Amino acid sequence: MEIEIATIGGYEEVGRQMTAVRAGDDIVIFDMGLNLSKVLIHDNIQTEGMHSLDLIDMGAIPDDRIMSDLEGDVRAIVPTHGHLDHIGAISKLAHRYDAPVVGTPFTIELVSDELQEEQKFNADNELIKMEAGETMTIGDHGCELEFVNVTHSIIQAINPVLHTPEGAIVYGLDKRIDHTPVIGDPIDMDRFREIGREGVLCYIEDCTNANKKGRTPSENVAREHLRDVLYSMEDYDGAILASTFSSHIARVKSLIEFARDIDRTPILLGRSMETYSGTAKRVGVDFPSDVEMVGYRRSIEQALERIMNDGKENFLPIVTGHQGEPRALLTRMARGETEFELEPGDKVIYSARVIPEPTNEGQRYQAEKLLGMQGARVYSDIHVSGHLCQEGHYTMLDALQPENIIPAHQDLSGFSGYVDLASDQGYTLGRDLHITSNGNIIQLN
Repeated sequence: MEIEIATIGGYEEVGRQMTAVRAGDDIVIFDMGLNLSKVLIHDNIQTEGMHSLDLIDMGAIPDDRIMSDLEGDVRAIVPTHGHLDHIGAISKLAHRYDAPVVGTPFTIELVSDELQEEQKFNADNELIKMEAGETMTIGDHGCELEFVNVTHSIIQAINPVLHTPEGAIVYGLDKRIDHTPVIGDPIDMDRFREIGREGVLCYIEDCTNANKKGRTPSENVAREHLRDVLYSMEDYDGAILASTFSSHIARVKSLIEFARDIDRTPILLGRSMETYSGTAKRVGVDFPSDVEMVGYRRSIEQALERIMNDGKENFLPIVTGHQGEPRALLTRMARGETEFELEPGDKVIYSARVIPEPTNEGQRYQAEKLLGMQGARVYSDIHVSGHLCQEGHYTMLDALQPENIIPAHQDLSGFSGYVDLASDQGYTLGRDLHITSNGNIIQLN
C-alpha cells in the first residue's frame, strides 16, 4: 500500500496546522487551523465573512490546493483539539470534502460553533463525536483511526493514530506528558508503548518547545504557583485581575476556586471566556456551575460598572487579553476605555505565556506597558506550557520507535533542537528524519 503525507500547513510557522495522510485510496486530514497572528495584524478584520482564497493569500489558513495531487478520497477530517490553530479553518475548507469531521465531544462542540458563525460557506459535513480510546474504520482496505488520550492546555485533546497495513501513522500534535492533570485523565503512555511495539511507520511531532531542555511540568505545578500568588494577595483591598487562555478550562477552574478562597467573587468576562467555559459545562466537564459568565460588550460594561459600584476588592474578574490583543478586554482596560478604573498597586495576573510570534510578543509588551503606566503591578507567566520540552520528546521516541519522523508546528529555526535530539537517537536527516515545508508531499512507502 502506498503511503503519502501532504504537509499542508504548520510546517513553516506556529499555526494553521493541516496534514493529510493517504493510505492507498483513503485519505485522512488532520487539523484545519488558523494562523491568528495573520489576522490580528489587520485592524477590525472579521474572518467569518471572508472567502477562503483571500485568507489563503493572507497566510491565515492552509493552502489546501495541493490536495488535488493526492489520488484518493477523503474519509475523515480529524481535529486533534479545540484550539483555533487546529480548528479555525474548518468552517472555510471542510465544505470542499465529502467527509465527516471526527473529534472528541468538546472539540466537536467548538467546531459546531465555528460552523454556525460562518457567513461565507455552508459546510454540511457530518460531525462525529469519538472518545479517547475509541476507533473507527477508514475505507475498505484495512485502515483504522484511533484516538489516544493526551494532555494539553485544553481539555479532551487526543493524538490520532491511523493504523495501516504498512504500520501506524501517529499524528503527535499537541501535548505534554502530564501524569497529574487538573481535569481529565493522564496521558496514555501505556497505549503509545503498545503502538510502538506494533510498529510505527511515521511519527509527526509538535516541535514548539524542541529547543528547550528539561521536562514540561504538570498543570498541577501551574495550579500551585497560581495558588501561591493569589493567597499572597488575600489582604489586598484593591483590584485583582487575571487573564489566561479562554480555552484552558483547567486554569480557569483553578482561578475560580482560588478567587473564592480569598473571599472574592470570580466573574468571567469576554466572549471567548463565555464560549469555552459554557461549552465545557455543556459537555459535562467538572466545572463550577454557579460562576457568572458575561460575553457581550454591553453586558460586560454593565458588569464592570457593577464591580466598581460594589467595590473592586470584592471581585476577581477573569478576562480575555492575555496576548495583548488590541480589542480584548484587558487591553481595553489598560487603555482606560472601560468603566473599570485601575489604580496604583492594583494586581494583574497573566496566567499565560506569550505565544512565540512577533505580533503577539509586541502586543503583549505594549499591553503590559500600558498597565504599568496606570500603576498596576503585573505578574507575568504564571503558567506551564502545553507542549513537550526535550525530555518529553526523548520519552515519546523511546515509546514509539518510529521508522520515520516529520517535525511540525514550527519554523526551520524551531526544528533545530528536534533535529539534534532525533540525531542523538540514531535518525538521519534526509533518510528517516524529514524536514519539510508547507505544500510538500512525502512518499513513505
